[in-house]
Amino acid sequence: MTAIIVIAKAPVAGRVKTRLCPPCTPTEAAAIASASLADTLDTVAAAPASSRVLAFDGEPGPWIPDGFVIVPQLGRGLDERLANAFTAVTGPAVLVGMDTPQLTVAQLTAAVRSLERPDTDAVLGRAIDGGWWAIGLRRADPRVFVGVPMSTDHTGADQLARLQTLGYRVRDLDVLRDIDTFADAFAVAAMFPSSRVAAAVDALDAARPAAG
Repeated sequence: MTAIIVIAKAPVAGRVKTRLCPPCTPTEAAAIASASLADTLDTVAAAPASSRVLAFDGEPGPWIPDGFVIVPQLGRGLDERLANAFTAVTGPAVLVGMDTPQLTVAQLTAAVRSLERPDTDAVLGRAIDGGWWAIGLRRADPRVFVGVPMSTDHTGADQLARLQTLGYRVRDLDVLRDIDTFADAFAVAAMFPSSRVAAAVDALDAARPAAG
């Protein structure tokens, strides 16, 4: 079976979701990040996988569900950290971030099943802001990531181009909205009202005036 990797950073005020500020305070932004990560980990825990790995930047807390192998993120930039995260598993793996808490078990299972098709070498889930929210590889290959510009509005296109240049047969996944701005957080909370993210957004005094 295929492993699932979550790459994430500790939800520490001032270090995560800084683009939510304003209208959020750093503490409020960290609360949204914490909720987003918790929702994501719950989904991963419920999806079929040979193993579940959390490639983590920071100190892990007791809130991490049982069944996850925690490994530190290694590398100078995100491209190197992504490449190294895949070396934490043997065989095929699907990697997701912590910014799409609306991800469902069905969508994640579809990503895993797509990667297991004999005519597929990689899967890629693009984000509406031009990035990507998921990538899956049959085996670790640092060439897929190293040197690809990260955190831009064309990272998804650049990542796809790199995969194609390497001769990978790529299957597309659903396009999702990730949480980068407060408008994103509000939109994701609205579509996933039972989530921790929705509860975190609803708890903010800033939510009502900023939503308009």
